[in-house]
Amino acid sequence: MAGRVTIKDYLSESRLFMQRSFQALGFAAILIAVLVGRLIYLQVLAHEHFITLSDDNRIKILPLPPNRGLIFDRNGLILADNLPSYRLEITPEQIHDMDDTLSRLSQLVNIRDVDLKRFTRLRNSTPVFKPVPLRFHLSDEEVARFAINRHLFPGVDIVAGLSRHYPHGPLAAHALGYVGRIDERDLQQIDVAQYSGTTHIGKVGIEKTYEQTLHGRVGYSQVETNAEGRVLRTLVRTPPVPGENLYLTLDAELQNVAEQAFGDNSGAAVVIDPDNGGVLAFVSLPTYDPNLFVNGIDTATYESLRDDSEQPLFNRALRGQYPPGSTLKPFVGLGGLERGVTHGGAKTFCPGYYQLPGKDRRYRDWKRSGHGSVDLKSAIAESCDVYFYDLALSMGIDMMHEYLGQFGFGARTGIDISGELAGLLPSREWKRGARGQAWYPGETLITGIGQGFVLTTPIQLASATATLARFGQRMKPHIVASTQIYDDPGLTPLQVDAVTAVPVVERPHWAEVIDAMREVMHGRHGTARKVGLDAGYEIAGKTGTAQVFGLQPEEEYEADTLDRKLHDHSLFVAFAPVQRPRVAIAVVVEHGGSGSAVAAPIARTILDQYLSKARP
Repeated sequence: MAGRVTIKDYLSESRLFMQRSFQALGFAAILIAVLVGRLIYLQVLAHEHFITLSDDNRIKILPLPPNRGLIFDRNGLILADNLPSYRLEITPEQIHDMDDTLSRLSQLVNIRDVDLKRFTRLRNSTPVFKPVPLRFHLSDEEVARFAINRHLFPGVDIVAGLSRHYPHGPLAAHALGYVGRIDERDLQQIDVAQYSGTTHIGKVGIEKTYEQTLHGRVGYSQVETNAEGRVLRTLVRTPPVPGENLYLTLDAELQNVAEQAFGDNSGAAVVIDPDNGGVLAFVSLPTYDPNLFVNGIDTATYESLRDDSEQPLFNRALRGQYPPGSTLKPFVGLGGLERGVTHGGAKTFCPGYYQLPGKDRRYRDWKRSGHGSVDLKSAIAESCDVYFYDLALSMGIDMMHEYLGQFGFGARTGIDISGELAGLLPSREWKRGARGQAWYPGETLITGIGQGFVLTTPIQLASATATLARFGQRMKPHIVASTQIYDDPGLTPLQVDAVTAVPVVERPHWAEVIDAMREVMHGRHGTARKVGLDAGYEIAGKTGTAQVFGLQPEEEYEADTLDRKLHDHSLFVAFAPVQRPRVAIAVVVEHGGSGSAVAAPIARTILDQYLSKARP
């Protein structure tokens, strides 16, 4: 038993070996099949997909933003142009440590807190694969310093471009508006594809209204890049189409004279060509420098503008709503004539006050001693309140509302600048709906002299005055005259829109009111006769003084004892020359007092400037 020898089973071992060999071969065959299948998938079935991915690593599509169109005045003076500038951009997905990158960059270029805040805000709202601007307007020295160290900053680039610039600073700022950085609200309203690569968009004024015209169409460039993302060569390029230039109806020289004529006063002035509604000057004071907003205004400067008690950012010409005061009287008088309520020879006695039948309250005239017996002509020339109290009561609020509405009071003019307000032309229905109250006869009286609830904007007053000058023909005010394609020296005029004309019942009625307005400027007792002296041309005008607060019947208005903010507004409307009107104007001086003493001289300066250059 101790010496037993075990005999091997070679047959079984051979069978086991062969079995295991086949298993290993089968497993290897399966692996080879999987590998071959994967190769077939990669090389044949998914060939196009992976070629695309490969090209994406090597080839990039870069947007080419178009140059923004320029803005010129009517004489070809440039009001908004584009200046070459360099900006520093960062592509977040290519940055491993953003804080470290920003820290090192700050040693090469000046990076302010406002830049970092803007960058963070934009970075949070921009896809990680798109570049985000960090600094604008780099100096040549900063560009050179970064260029030397460019290899240390993958994902950071300096991009050459154009930056919007307003060479005349605050001049006509409320008309031009300004561009600013595209924000989240803008992204919800624009065609994102068309704005690829574009960083700015019109925010207010003409820049906003004509954004699509000024912007142009984006182009694209297909470029080959290396592993670091640097461009090696351009493969295909589709050039952008620049935006169209705008030529305005504004006269920059007239605009400057008008703004200077106000001195330190706040207010607004609108000057219109009655023939076509073109706005020749558009003044809102105080004003601001739109260049501050182009690349992001700093917090301190913005708060200073926003909190300024004089409200320089407020567009008074478009959104300022003021009682028209006596500037409304020619329109009320014309309504009385056209509706047959009165006639030119009808007279009213003015003892210095007016009383409703059976009432004790006295509605004062501006002239305490009264004007005596006055007709329409003298009532307009001397601005007799009592005459218009009586006429307003005879017409009634319904007739006044209907007639004055035809001149555009209480409605937007439709001027091509966004943000216009409609003012207020009161009626029974309006008061019942807005106040839940009935209309009272005393409210009719004060509406007849442009006080009470009635509110107008300077653009409305100018448009209505131009309509009166043209015997009822209304033209929609506009500030852009024509456009110009970038490669075409010719101009394409924009359509001038006529508005429903004010019906003329009898043309002599209109001539009678216009003659009365001429008497305001050139008559013996006209309220603005001193302003009309030695004009060299005839002016048809009307002064106005609008109360800021109400007075008791026996209370005296004493400007010397009041804070300036409680002083009356000074207003004036006019057109000239009387026989062939070339220009209509409305001037409002906030808290300026008498219309003849403050607003009218400003208008005379503007009229002299324009008519001295106007065609014969």
